[in-house]
Amino acid sequence: MKALGFAAYSGMGKTTLLEQLIAALRARGQRVSTVKHAHHDVDIDIPGKDSWRHRQAGASEVLLICDKRLALVREFEAEQDLDVHAMLAELRSDVDWVLIEGFKHGNLPKVEIWRAPDPASGKLPKPLRFPQDPHVVALATDDVAALPVQPPAHMALLDLNQPEQIADWMLANASRFEYQGVNA
Repeated sequence: MKALGFAAYSGMGKTTLLEQLIAALRARGQRVSTVKHAHHDVDIDIPGKDSWRHRQAGASEVLLICDKRLALVREFEAEQDLDVHAMLAELRSDVDWVLIEGFKHGNLPKVEIWRAPDPASGKLPKPLRFPQDPHVVALATDDVAALPVQPPAHMALLDLNQPEQIADWMLANASRFEYQGVNA
């Protein structure tokens, strides 16, 4: 499997881009999984349902299965700071791509997403990660001219508004993103 991260500040469009990339890769016959890092007390279970009641009763894991999907909810006894490699180990390895949203401090290759602020907002541009992060292999932006720092020549510069072209770039460079495990 190939693993590629997508890192950006909140509100830059990570989820929207990943939605588009998943569809573009699926249209090209690729099998795609995702890992999404959430900073909140997220819960996918519905209060009152049987699986929720099992967790409330003290089950440390609940595997919910039907004929179309499964969902595993695992309770940690204490807060965990899991790294991206632990999460990748949880996934099936027979997919073509794993797209990772978040884990911006991880050591996997990643695409940095950067949007220019709306001039009417009065907001300053967010700083770029790539000057300090050697794992950033590409920069996807909506406005190259507004970048506070230009990327080095060896870094791919991608048009954030052209997800089909980003998918083409990913496929053309697929061998660079072959997941090698924890020591990659």
